[in-house]
Amino acid sequence: MKYSVLFTVITALLFLVTTEAKTQKVKVNVKEKVVEETDNRANRKTDEVIDAGFDKIEEGIGNIFKKKEKKTGDDASGQDTDREESGETGTVSGKNRTDEKGSNQSQLTLKWNKYDFVPGEKIIFEDNQGGEENGEFPSRWDIAGGGSVENASFGDQNVIWFKEAESCIIPFFKEPSKDNLPDLFTVEFDCWFEPEEYCQYYVDFWDHKNQSESTIDIDPLIINANHAGINDVGEGFYPGYEEKGEITSGYWRHMAISFNTRALKVYLDDARVVNIPNLGVNPEGLTICCDPMNTVGTQGINRFIKNIRIAEGAVKLYDKLMQDGKIVTSGIRFDVNKATIKPESMGIINAIYDLLKDHPEINLSVEGHTDSDGDDSFNQDLSERRAQAVVDRLVTLGIEGSRLSSVGWGERQPAGPNSTSEGKAANRRVEFVKK
Repeated sequence: MKYSVLFTVITALLFLVTTEAKTQKVKVNVKEKVVEETDNRANRKTDEVIDAGFDKIEEGIGNIFKKKEKKTGDDASGQDTDREESGETGTVSGKNRTDEKGSNQSQLTLKWNKYDFVPGEKIIFEDNQGGEENGEFPSRWDIAGGGSVENASFGDQNVIWFKEAESCIIPFFKEPSKDNLPDLFTVEFDCWFEPEEYCQYYVDFWDHKNQSESTIDIDPLIINANHAGINDVGEGFYPGYEEKGEITSGYWRHMAISFNTRALKVYLDDARVVNIPNLGVNPEGLTICCDPMNTVGTQGINRFIKNIRIAEGAVKLYDKLMQDGKIVTSGIRFDVNKATIKPESMGIINAIYDLLKDHPEINLSVEGHTDSDGDDSFNQDLSERRAQAVVDRLVTLGIEGSRLSSVGWGERQPAGPNSTSEGKAANRRVEFVKK
């Protein structure tokens, strides 16, 4: 009995000692956590202040660039050959670059089948760098305010190369000083981004050489790899990215801009990143620049754009179909000499899908057309395959195949002259004809 009581007392004492030790350990751990969290929060706050400071510096640099632009104030068409294909490797001035998507790209959820950008119907300006001579200034452009810009080869592609920082180009229009942009217009081009700070492009909605900024009192649209915006007006990030940040590898982005009377929308690849309901100005021209802090031409840092198109907007697709009996679009793009649909074509394809889904009584003939470059028989076969590829894509999206048919017309029904870039671009089209 005596031993039993003693054992019980010892056990109780051990329990109390162990509990007290655990309590002290918990107190120590809590104290350590508090100290650690305090340090972390302080560090984060410091980082936020530093980041905010750098953001102000970047904004100031952009404003300096704009102020400098305020102080500055024969259409040779190249052969147009459908050069819309994105290569994966490139060589410029002996420097090799590899086009690889960053690791975050595979984690993004947005798909091109949600893309809602619809390009304008009437092409105002087109340049896919076909027939250009390397090392020469791009024949369909003018330069504004100095700098250096050349045609170059990047892999198997022709591109426009901004060789120096703060270089700006403007498209040739017949009357450059006049308002050359309608109330509804779209702008598209591909731009190359590399993993270096200040890899940016600027788009101003006025002609720096022939027009006055006084009527277009707004900052330029600044385009980063994963961010686009106009200071104090509107901006946005590509989904999956929460900060501008440097990218880890080079890749192309398809840039698309849509303006409708007042509203401006901006797309990076498949995502709409800017939606401004009232821009507050009426765009009259276009200037494309590389950023003023750019170091192009050194250390393999390259700034390229290609496949530039400006088009006038159109009425709603359903109204167009009811009015004309068909919808004509040059917005469906294909790889060169192939029937492979390029992803940026999904805007118009998705719009056609929505039309057919909302109006089950409508059936369509999908009809392909080409320009006159190349062999007649090849163009005929190519137009047929491309028309069928569009049908197949609509069927994949969920439209019954019985509502669709396809036909190719090759180069036999031109919509414009094959002697100009714009005419050839209009001829490379797909028509959706009501049956």
